[in-house]
Amino acid sequence: MSTATDTLDRRDAIDVAAVVIMLVLTFSWGLNGVAAKLSNTGFNPVFLTIARSAVGGVLVYLWCRWRGVRLFEADGTLPAGVLVGLLFGTEFICIFGGLEYTSVARSALMVNTMPFWVLLGAHFVLGERMSAMKLAGLALAFCGVVLVFSDKLSLPSPSAVFGDILSIAGGMLWATTTLVIKGSRLASASTEKLLLYQLGVSSILLLPLLAFAGPVFRDVTIVPVAALAFQAAYIVAITYAVWFWLMRRYPAAGLSSFAFLTPVFGVLCGGLLLNEPLSMRIFLALALIGAGLMMVNRPQRRKE
Repeated sequence: MSTATDTLDRRDAIDVAAVVIMLVLTFSWGLNGVAAKLSNTGFNPVFLTIARSAVGGVLVYLWCRWRGVRLFEADGTLPAGVLVGLLFGTEFICIFGGLEYTSVARSALMVNTMPFWVLLGAHFVLGERMSAMKLAGLALAFCGVVLVFSDKLSLPSPSAVFGDILSIAGGMLWATTTLVIKGSRLASASTEKLLLYQLGVSSILLLPLLAFAGPVFRDVTIVPVAALAFQAAYIVAITYAVWFWLMRRYPAAGLSSFAFLTPVFGVLCGGLLLNEPLSMRIFLALALIGAGLMMVNRPQRRKE
């Protein structure tokens, strides 16, 4: 729910403050892969998904209460909201599960192919025409993915390819969530309500899977506990709240141009903080996927 203050503070272009905040946000989202990898050492992926959603959901709900955002009005979004919540939860099970096998750098590249799956889905399912520029961006991203799979130096183990596939599946599920939102009544819902659908539904509907996910607790130390708290309290509650604030005040096209930075920071954080091997093929794949993201997110010029 926008307020009068939101309207008065609306900007027509990206300024220095927005650039600095987006750098912090994209770095945080890139660092999130390291946190997920560390939290895996203490908990299984299903529990991590449920705990992250539950804690983050409570914090986001409290933030909405403080901001006066209406959440429980009957608007016909419940069926689609349940679906996106299930997709969201399954997405993070794939991402957390994939990180048990592959590196943060490889996972970051695979998951952040999401915009390209959205592009394909919007073209074939929603009937949105794909421009030549976006098609070229899609081709670059595909080449980047091929390079990741062909790179043997960054493979942490022979089973890393399975983790890569799970990470791609996570990106596809993320894209499917976006397409469901665009093609349903959720398109007119507030971003806060959308997030709470995903967090609340996933934390409830995934509970039965705990019985089949193996031991909940592994080597529970301060490191995985802190990593989980970082994801739930900071990534989900704080960075998303700041993202909502930015979206109300700045052009969405300008903000989306920073999307390529998330995999950049993800790759660098994996190498610097976890000593993951980073080969030239990984950096070339990063360049291709980053360039593709910029082309896909580039706004089309309006015809005069």
